[in-house]
Amino acid sequence: MRSSRMGRTTRGGRRETAVERLVSHLYAGDPGDPIAEELAGWLAASARFRSFAEAHRDKIRKKLREAGDANALRDVRAELQVAHLLLADRRIELAYEAYGARRGGPDFSATYRGGRSFNLEVTRMRGEAGSVVHGGRLLAKLHQLPPGAPNALVLAIEGDTTEALDIDMAARALRARADARDGAFFTQRGFASARSFYDRFLRLGGVLAWSENASGDTRAKLWINRSARIPLPVAAARACLSCLASSAS
Repeated sequence: MRSSRMGRTTRGGRRETAVERLVSHLYAGDPGDPIAEELAGWLAASARFRSFAEAHRDKIRKKLREAGDANALRDVRAELQVAHLLLADRRIELAYEAYGARRGGPDFSATYRGGRSFNLEVTRMRGEAGSVVHGGRLLAKLHQLPPGAPNALVLAIEGDTTEALDIDMAARALRARADARDGAFFTQRGFASARSFYDRFLRLGGVLAWSENASGDTRAKLWINRSARIPLPVAAARACLSCLASSAS
């Protein structure tokens, strides 16, 4: 049944549940839309995700309502699904857009077992996974990594495996261009120079590639940047990997 936006009862007179009220607040579209139904399922299945959504309800509402097309809406969906999966581990705590949306910082600030916080930026690959080698999402997202804290990127792959994505090869190809002082390549992608690329690249502690449609060992993989100035906490990264590799969704 569809929920009334004017009150807390359905058209049939049944009182809305807390989950239905929250979905109604977060999502302006038809409650029968697939994303609304998915969101309701995640909220109903996880008390921790529900608490997260309540705490950040205005930010989530704004992002969902400002998504201008189907691709942008799927980007927000990927962020929320990652949050839902990570919060299945009670050792992980998440804050949403802790740096503020206007500053273009990472999507999440996370802590593992109350340790040092680290940042997670989620991006959905649009197209072939191999495009990351030629710049693409990896280069674009380096601009959003702040100094002073470990940073990781979550690459959401639209496919049935992460095996096609060779993150190490991508990193080596980009570093080879920087070593060759291919300034034009980097300035075309928003960097002042090859050296500017290196400054941003050294802020990246690791990459988590994740495919929700995959199964088994190909669902998620972790790459660690050994040259990062501030290393990503390995135990925390592996806990995130385990959550993303889970078949729960």
